Amino acid sequence: MLEVKNITKEFEKKISQKETIKFLADDDISFEAKEGEVVGILGPNGAGKTTLLRMIAGIMNPTSGEVLVDGKNHKDNSIEIKKDIAFLTGNTKLYKDISPYELLKMCGEYYGLSKDELDSRIDEIIKKFDMESFKHQRIDTLSTGQYQRTSISRCVVHDPKYYILDEPTSGLDVISSKVIIDFVKEAKANKKTILYSTHYMEEAENICDKIVMINKGKVIIIGTPEEIRKKTKTTNLRDSFFALIGGENNE
Repeated sequence: MLEVKNITKEFEKKISQKETIKFLADDDISFEAKEGEVVGILGPNGAGKTTLLRMIAGIMNPTSGEVLVDGKNHKDNSIEIKKDIAFLTGNTKLYKDISPYELLKMCGEYYGLSKDELDSRIDEIIKKFDMESFKHQRIDTLSTGQYQRTSISRCVVHDPKYYILDEPTSGLDVISSKVIIDFVKEAKANKKTILYSTHYMEEAENICDKIVMINKGKVIIIGTPEEIRKKTKTTNLRDSFFALIGGENNE
């Protein structure tokens, strides 16, 4: 199980040569994600979603609070925990001069997979993400959808237990989006724990068991899509969000 306990992240922002202000990107956030559960992290731009996911993945340290992965914290178990995590963020750049196949080989070897394990895993992933037609192309020649599928595939080549996916379908066409969503559903069926950040409320309603809505660095509600719709007396998560923030569009 993944436990987020009262984590806060404070940053400093220089607004002039003489003045610096402090602000909270995330403020006292807590929730849990259980085995086989897809937890949606929803909120507008600037809500603190990416900062939150980076802290959960162990890439960024919280100012206060802690993240526990199977009862272990990042401070004392960083390497062990990271082997169990797949982290996808839109800021990740791939080596442009190699192919998806070569990238998967490199990442699998980095995680210590044997040759037979890695060959089998690469074959499985290429089929799963429908990469056969471009697996030997240079990465810098790939379309946006092909690039994103390659990026996700290198995150999961070692078959980790936890998936942290930051807007994995953003800007993709319907075919590439479906490949990724189908992969998430299959991962859920295989008892993976998945944190799924997205701007697409309809997508979240389709695949998420639980929703954590964030606005201005604070959690505004946690619950199943049905519970949130019922509590806000709305018919979809988009209307639920605006009902919770008083109708103001913070995008």
